Amino acid sequence: MLEWLKLNIGTIVALLILVAVVALIIRKLVLDKRAGKSCCGGDCGSCHSCSCGFPKDIKISKP
Repeated sequence: MLEWLKLNIGTIVALLILVAVVALIIRKLVLDKRAGKSCCGGDCGSCHSCSCGFPKDIKISKP
């Protein structure tokens, strides 16, 4: 077992770094979603200029 770990330490470290980066990206997306930010980077709750933050079946009237 230790021999296998020694042979694959570089791959294991790279995998751990990749998993950490993906976890941070997902955390950022979740926090942005909870804060009301949308996929366009704006606050669709107040501008209504895009529909990416809303379900497709809801019609948004533009002023």
